[in-house]
Amino acid sequence: MQDLQGVWRAARAEEEGVAWRVVVRWRAGVVAGLRRRWTGAVELDVDVTEGGTMRALAYPELVGEPEVGDRVLLNAGALLMGLGTGGYALVVALPDRLPPDPPQALDSRDAGHLVKARYTPLQPILLGVDEEASPHHRVLAAAEDLAGLPVVTADLHSALPAILAGIRADAPHARVAYLLTDGGALPAWFSRTLAGLRDELVGTISVGQAFGGDLEASTLHSGLLAARHVLRADVAVVAQGPGNLGTGTRWGFSGVAVGEAVNAVATLGGRPVGSLRISAADPRPRHRGVSHHSLTAYGRVALARAELVVPDCLDPALAAEVDAALAPLAGRHAVLRVHTAGLDAALRRSPVPLSTMGRGLDADHAYFLAAAAAGRHAASLLA
Repeated sequence: MQDLQGVWRAARAEEEGVAWRVVVRWRAGVVAGLRRRWTGAVELDVDVTEGGTMRALAYPELVGEPEVGDRVLLNAGALLMGLGTGGYALVVALPDRLPPDPPQALDSRDAGHLVKARYTPLQPILLGVDEEASPHHRVLAAAEDLAGLPVVTADLHSALPAILAGIRADAPHARVAYLLTDGGALPAWFSRTLAGLRDELVGTISVGQAFGGDLEASTLHSGLLAARHVLRADVAVVAQGPGNLGTGTRWGFSGVAVGEAVNAVATLGGRPVGSLRISAADPRPRHRGVSHHSLTAYGRVALARAELVVPDCLDPALAAEVDAALAPLAGRHAVLRVHTAGLDAALRRSPVPLSTMGRGLDADHAYFLAAAAAGRHAASLLA
């Protein structure tokens, strides 16, 4: 042990000057203007003290309603580094005009005690759908099974509207629930896509450390049971929020949780349907054909059997590449070809813009078609 510690210390000594610590780049400023707003979020222009203007995002449920002239504190690190979906500084506080306490005093568990983004400065305390104070507690305390509920799993948030388009193409009246996992944006409010799909969903359930959905669940398992037994969903979709984390390594990406989602669905007696990340347009070789993210999540992490959907009209060269990539998975999963007639039209009718990694429907048609085909297959399981 001492030798190992010595090696570690020597390695650290060689890295002098490298800051192995959490970095928050704080900025202060004044709200110069209000821009777009959608469910749970508002865009701001902030004149910062150091000079210049920053685009910022505030969540009124957390920090209150910003107004022009308000002083704000910002976390600007991701914006300054060029990271993250959306390109925002995030409002941490309106220090001169704090929001009032909630109408129900949070000095007991009567209004909920589910803490998310736990032990961070902006941790919210919420009523969990499955906790004792919830009107749904009795139902979920007895719930053990999804009764064959089809659940589509995807590793990117951008797949959600395409999956929904595929479901709606054949089952326009199906009750669809969305489970927001915590691999990307924790606040459901960050997603303009989700705000635009509110009328298409029976509800959003934020699970794990994610929050801001119509229902809050402590785990993916309890969230799935809530989708089935509280929202009475016919189909569920599981995907992380915007802002997938990737490191260019096999295991270092937040979408690895898709495999765990397959396991959870199967454990609870649901029917996992895998939406594959397929692309002929991504400039990165590891994401062309079938992305290595899908191959790792379904091929290595998912221990339960899923139905992996391939659209039937891919370009021949892309189809051959996809078939070769999926061949090693065929022993563990059912690889299904699903017809795509009418899906392009369904995608073009999407109530929200389709975009993945900055590419729209025509720029990355195979990606959205694969997600829609997964939705279509899930809809076929309702018959």
